[in-house]
Amino acid sequence: MFMGESFDYTLPYGYILACRQQYGYVWFGMNKTSRLTKQDWLRAGFTSLVETGPSGLKAEPLARRLKTTKGSFYWHFRDVCQFQSAMLTHWQQGAFTDIVEYLEREPSIPKRLRLLGQIATGAAWTGYRDAPIEPAIRAWSRSDAKVAQVVLQIDEQRLRYLRTMLDEIGIANPEFARLIYAGLIGLEDLSSRDGQDHAGPMGTLIDLILSLE
Repeated sequence: MFMGESFDYTLPYGYILACRQQYGYVWFGMNKTSRLTKQDWLRAGFTSLVETGPSGLKAEPLARRLKTTKGSFYWHFRDVCQFQSAMLTHWQQGAFTDIVEYLEREPSIPKRLRLLGQIATGAAWTGYRDAPIEPAIRAWSRSDAKVAQVVLQIDEQRLRYLRTMLDEIGIANPEFARLIYAGLIGLEDLSSRDGQDHAGPMGTLIDLILSLE
């Protein structure tokens, strides 16, 4: 959907503590910088999350995926908890902040809403849009309360932004913002399962609501 360092949100300390209790600390000394970058590990993490779920977000399976050693992982991340936190932070940035900055370049709110539909359906956004990252994040949140808190924060930010845009063009009923948002989330999840394009249905929904202006 809207696809990582977020607005003013910081991952709760409870998330860090819980992960440390589960995974503990592992320290690796390295004398030279790893060839793999932090971004390489994050990208591998998102790919693993989509393909295998949150059980794959650990140093050993990720190292196998990248055909390297766990030492490279621990060069960039103190522990698994920090890695997972970095993934969520990265997702938050792309899931809201980057999208809003992109949309705000368009002064017309109706055009902005249509552009949002295009972004959400993958027609105007690159990078991680080639994989169903958001459905995977949401699936993860169902088994991890800390991830669920991050998803809730994103949902609240997005709904507030949608309500503000609609209100500015005279569509004050907040239920329409929820309808658009539900369509964005639901259609993306559906497409991640059946592979069908959802740009058409999303565009139709936005046009129907804009016709109330």
